[in-house]
Amino acid sequence: MFTELSVLYAKYRPEKLMEHLKLFWQRVNIPKVIKAAEQAHLWSELVFLYIVYDEPDNAALAMMERLGDWDHDQFKKVVVKVANMEIAYRAVSFYLARQPNLLPDLLAALTPRLDHGRVVKILQTEDHLPLAKPYLIATQKLNLAVVNEAYNDLLIEEEDHVTLRSSLETYDQYDAIKLAKRLENHELLEFRRIAALLYRLNGLWEESLALAKADRLWRDALETAAASKEVSVAEELAGYFVSIGNKDAFAAILYVCFELVRPDFVEEMSWRFGLSDYSMPYKLQLQRDQSTKIAALEKEVKELRTKTAEKEPDNEPSSLMGSGLGQRLMIGGPTGGPPFMGNGMPNGGMMAQPTGFY
Repeated sequence: MFTELSVLYAKYRPEKLMEHLKLFWQRVNIPKVIKAAEQAHLWSELVFLYIVYDEPDNAALAMMERLGDWDHDQFKKVVVKVANMEIAYRAVSFYLARQPNLLPDLLAALTPRLDHGRVVKILQTEDHLPLAKPYLIATQKLNLAVVNEAYNDLLIEEEDHVTLRSSLETYDQYDAIKLAKRLENHELLEFRRIAALLYRLNGLWEESLALAKADRLWRDALETAAASKEVSVAEELAGYFVSIGNKDAFAAILYVCFELVRPDFVEEMSWRFGLSDYSMPYKLQLQRDQSTKIAALEKEVKELRTKTAEKEPDNEPSSLMGSGLGQRLMIGGPTGGPPFMGNGMPNGGMMAQPTGFY
């Protein structure tokens, strides 16, 4: 009875069908009523029946294809349950075309189930990447290359160099060399500094120093030389500072790269270009370090000698009695012959016969 009444409502009194279904949907033959609602083009009722019949895939498709009045909250609850993820990706494209302002909320609901690379590709194809900025920020914690690169591209477009530097230093999955080549000719100085940073982080010292020299960013150059841990890089930069007459920077590199520049190199530069006043702090510190090392070495040698002396055995000669305590001495005969044996006679007790008496 409830099923037939639903069919009649769909045909003759469609305005009463939704109220009837909300009250008695558990007592009707839902597939039959679905067919009747579809024939009568009652899309809201059709979606309701799909939802209560636990068919989220059909409900989501019906909402995207047929509903005029959009209920975002209802669709969001339905689309997160779909079994076929193609419907979810179709929903992303649908929102880009019909509900762009609601796209971030939809992506936030679908994030755990989405293939982020595919979503980013859809957004880039439609040229609507800025709409998904909250989604990119939320998913960047996964440190995926496709998400990082998309977010970095968006920050470059927005000229947000502060956030871009933070992103590059925090998440390392991206093509650093490609990005550095893109930024090294950027019109803004801060982006060229980021390019130098990327070269430094990837061990390309010459490229990083070349950008720093071109923009006269001496601090960045000093940090690159110190990060290289290479004598040749530090001394080449020191020679460059001398060649351009930047004495202060020469003194700075002797401080920053103290362990990398060689003393003979510093002496030569000081002598040839009159930089004794600028290199004197380096020389004094070098002498102090050498004195400290020599003092520590002398202390170590002294302690080692003390420990060695304590472990050495007593070398004084021991007395005969002292060495034979607890042992019987084997004393030889008066003429150095064999020892007495048995009854005190030599040669086992057999005395030699005298000759010439008999």
